[in-house]
Amino acid sequence: MSRTSSGPEWSGDMLSKPEMVEAFATQLRGVLKSQAQFVADVRQEAEAMWKANRPEGYGSFEAWWRHRWVVGPFREIQEHLEEASKLTFDLEARYRKGRHEIPAARQSAALEKKQAKAGQVTAGAPGAIPPKPVGPPPVPATAGAADGFLSLVSKERSA
Repeated sequence: MSRTSSGPEWSGDMLSKPEMVEAFATQLRGVLKSQAQFVADVRQEAEAMWKANRPEGYGSFEAWWRHRWVVGPFREIQEHLEEASKLTFDLEARYRKGRHEIPAARQSAALEKKQAKAGQVTAGAPGAIPPKPVGPPPVPATAGAADGFLSLVSKERSA
């Protein structure tokens, strides 16, 4: 199947670095929030239109019931989009832990075990080789985060 857009093709190796995942999650969060806001605006207008233009011949219960059927799905969609936006934080945290923090901790524990077994140094003794640093926590994205992931992908592809 051919691609019609001129953007880069998706592949799983694009999320190989924490800054790529952070940029992707930030961009996804922005898109989800804008879509949730769009649905909220439509919902607000639908509620206002229904209240201002209530069909004649409906009793109060039937009008309430039909209003609920019109507006209810908008509320549910909006709630799902807001929840999905919150899940992007879990995406970042799980990736950082699973791909960087846990392997670094295992590597340092294996190194200490190997050194203790070899009898070279004891844990905490002077001259012990420190474990490989994990790196600083990711810095929150600032202005231009909406195009951050795609610009990082473009840089990766051109390099």
